[in-house]
Amino acid sequence: MKSTVEPLEDNKVKVVVDLEESELEPALEAAWKEISNEVRIPGFRPGKAPRKLLEKQIDTSYARSEALRTALPEEYTKAVIFHDVDVVAPPELDVTAGEEEGDITFSAIVEVRPVITVAGYNGLRVELPNPEVSDSDLQEEIDRLRGQHGELEDVERAAGDGDYVTVDILGTRDGEALDGLDVEGYSYLIGSGMIASEFDENLPGASAGDVVEFTADHPNPEEDSVEFEITVQAVQERVLPELTDEFVSDATEFDTALEFETSTRERLVTSSEEATRNSVRTRVSNELAKLVDEELPDSMISAEMQQRLQNMAQQLGASGIGMDDYLQMIGKDPASFSEEMREAAVEGVKVDLALRAIALAEDLAVTEEELQDQIAEMIGAGGMSIEQAMEQLTEAGQLTALRADLASQKALDWLLEQSEFVDSEGNAVPAELLEAPADEADHDHADGDHADHDHADDDHAGHDH
Repeated sequence: MKSTVEPLEDNKVKVVVDLEESELEPALEAAWKEISNEVRIPGFRPGKAPRKLLEKQIDTSYARSEALRTALPEEYTKAVIFHDVDVVAPPELDVTAGEEEGDITFSAIVEVRPVITVAGYNGLRVELPNPEVSDSDLQEEIDRLRGQHGELEDVERAAGDGDYVTVDILGTRDGEALDGLDVEGYSYLIGSGMIASEFDENLPGASAGDVVEFTADHPNPEEDSVEFEITVQAVQERVLPELTDEFVSDATEFDTALEFETSTRERLVTSSEEATRNSVRTRVSNELAKLVDEELPDSMISAEMQQRLQNMAQQLGASGIGMDDYLQMIGKDPASFSEEMREAAVEGVKVDLALRAIALAEDLAVTEEELQDQIAEMIGAGGMSIEQAMEQLTEAGQLTALRADLASQKALDWLLEQSEFVDSEGNAVPAELLEAPADEADHDHADGDHADHDHADDDHAGHDH
């Protein structure tokens, strides 16, 4: 096999592959073998008829077309790996010679990852969540415990957010009551969004004895809207217990209210500082993405989006949750969720391209030692040697992708050192809060939403087509 690569416009290249006819023979043999399994030749069992006999009775052009169909993608893949072409979409294959007989020449027009330039990345100013814990934060957490032990009491006033209302619900359509929407004595927390948003919009201001009528979407998005008649039976507010030593001793492992408050503040501070640490790489990536104004290939956005959806589906599946159930839980319809995923995918692609650009501009090349260290971590304590792993990665076209991924990690680490980190008030964030957790430092090269390692497998998706 001989091959060449010619750059084209619009982030595409043309790969031309020349094959001698003899190189097609293994694929031809496999094609005839498949044919022999499918046709009936008198005197021979399926799969046992000799090829020469089949060639006399069956048009050989069919076997050749099948051989080309299976062989060309494989040969294309070899050429792409040999020339280290960073493809991001399936190719368009075109046989230009040898389709009927003789040596074969075919070409593949394929989109490649663009190389961009990024201005203004040196000295980014990045705002991080304020790690300070305010008195109101502390009080909110204390009230969370008090709320768990609160009691509902009737009040002689109009309902407001945070109140409970005992209501009779009647949902109708065209005057007919709907199954499941005819309920008496239902206790509803105003502002909870547990039914339809119209409940939270119309119930505030209602008092015991009032009848509230409105139209709302059916809980099932496939159903038409519903006319609701809500009869308010009672309005209740949750009365919280006082934070006394006795209450704290009964409700927690602490003996006094002061001990509980002190421990709660310490826990909130630790959690807040951890949130700041966890946000560093995400916030830097967000700021970096803003610097990219290049037009992005749709193929990269689609691949990124698909990978994110697959990752999410796997995570949900591990918890026994289907995607439809998840969307219902978070109150999203498929269209708006898809748009959010696309926006996240666009940012992920921008971060990927920008980090690659920084690695190139700042000469952050990956050393052989760094590459081998990463491979050693990947293979663990198994029986495979680093050399064997490198050979497999090379044959699969993944060694270059791994090297690029490590370079992107180095670019992000470099960017972290160059950036200025401030809180919401413009104060410098202490250096100890910028140290990434061990797992994030080891595995994240971009932001928390960016899919795994720029989809090296997906970028070479065209190999299988």
